[in-house]
Amino acid sequence: PGRLEAAVEKLCSAVEAKLDEGNSLVIMSDRGTGPGKAPIPALLATTAVHQHLIRKGKRYLAGLVLETGEAREVQHFACLVGYGINAINPYLVFETLADLAKRGHFSEGLTLETAIENYITAIKKGLLKVMSKMGISTIRSYRGAQIFEAVGLNDAFVDRYFPGTSSRI
Repeated sequence: PGRLEAAVEKLCSAVEAKLDEGNSLVIMSDRGTGPGKAPIPALLATTAVHQHLIRKGKRYLAGLVLETGEAREVQHFACLVGYGINAINPYLVFETLADLAKRGHFSEGLTLETAIENYITAIKKGLLKVMSKMGISTIRSYRGAQIFEAVGLNDAFVDRYFPGTSSRI
C-alpha cells in the first residue's frame, strides 16, 4: 500500500528537478516495465506531473512528452492531452504495426510507413472531432482543459490528481 503514490511523487519531483537543471522538454516513458516494475498509469502520470508543475509555478517551463504503450484509441489521446500532455509517442502501436507488416498481415501495396501515417491521421481527425464536439477549435485550448467527468474514483483521489474535474458519483 502506498507504493503507487510514492512512485507518482518521485516522478513529479524528478520532472521538476529536470526543469530546475534547465531542461525544457521532458519525456516520460513506461518502457522497461515488467516483473517488479509496474508502470504508473499514463493518465495518472500525466495529470500528476501537470498539476504538480502548476502548483510549483513551473508548468510554462516544460514541454511534456509521453512515450506509452497505453495510448491506442482516440479517447486515450483525448484524455492525455486534456490533462496536460504536449505530445504522445504510442510506441506499442507502432511496434504492433511493424510486427503485422513483418508477418505479412497487410494488404498488398500497404507499406509500414503508409500504415503509420494512416494511424496518425486517424488519431488527429478523431481528436479534432472530439474537440469540435466540445466547441474547442485549437489543441492549445484543449490541452489541460480537463473537460471530463470522473466516474467511480474516490473524491480525495480526484481532488488531488484531477482537481476541477467533476465527479457526481
